[in-house]
Formats: sequence, C-alpha cells, structure tokens
Amino acid sequence: MISSDWIYGLIGGLMIGSAAALYLLVSGRIMGASGLLGGLIDGTGRANLAERALFIAGVIGAPLIYGALFGFPETNLTTNLALLVIGGLVVGVGTRMANGCTSGHGVCGISRFSLRGIVATFAYLFAGFATMAVLRPWLGVV
Repeated sequence: MISSDWIYGLIGGLMIGSAAALYLLVSGRIMGASGLLGGLIDGTGRANLAERALFIAGVIGAPLIYGALFGFPETNLTTNLALLVIGGLVVGVGTRMANGCTSGHGVCGISRFSLRGIVATFAYLFAGFATMAVLRPWLGVV
C-alpha cells in the first residue's frame, strides 16, 4: 500500500502558493516571510506594521490552532535546544544575507521566473544538502 503522506505536502504547497498569489494581488508586494519579519524587527516596516504583524501571527498561530484541534504530528525534531537555537540564528543570518527566504525566493521568485530567486533557491538547497552530508554521518549531530 502506498503512503498517503505526500497529500499533506501537496495541500500545504497549494495553500502556500495560493497565499503568496493572493498577497501579491491584494498588496502588490512579494510574500517573503523573512522580509516581513525583518521589517518588524528593524523598524523599516512601520508603514504597514499591522499587515506584517498579522501575517507573522498567522504563520505562528495557524499551526498552533491546527495542533490544538487535531493533534500535533510526529516529527524527527531534535531535543537539543542549543542546536535549535544555533540553527535558527544561522538561518536568520542566511536569509538576511540572501535578501530573502524560501517563501520569497523559492515560492515567489521562481514562480515569477526571477533569476535572483532561482539562483538563491539553488544556493540554499545546495547548502542544506551539504550541511546534512557533513553533520549527519560525520558528526552525528542531526
């Protein structure tokens, strides 16, 4: 029997893509989560503060509501808090250096045939593969 877990990825991808298209149509701006959060943190997003705050609240709140209603899925997430913090900081620095994240470059950039988005997506995918190739078998971290 074939696993049906792939359907969750498909549904999630359709939801993210639809949300990105709707955000672009309504606001005229690209839905990049790191850019929206970065504008809240560094103060450059004061002009649309409420919009940014609602978006980030939805990104955090929607999975929490789903988990409370239907239960949280099993994950392979590490229980090593230091590793989670370091990983989060590295991802945050990387998104600032790349001027965007997976939603900005991967979802919105590639769908608009943006060369910068395509190159950035290949770069962070390669970095993720390389990191896992090093950390998992050689260091036993992940």
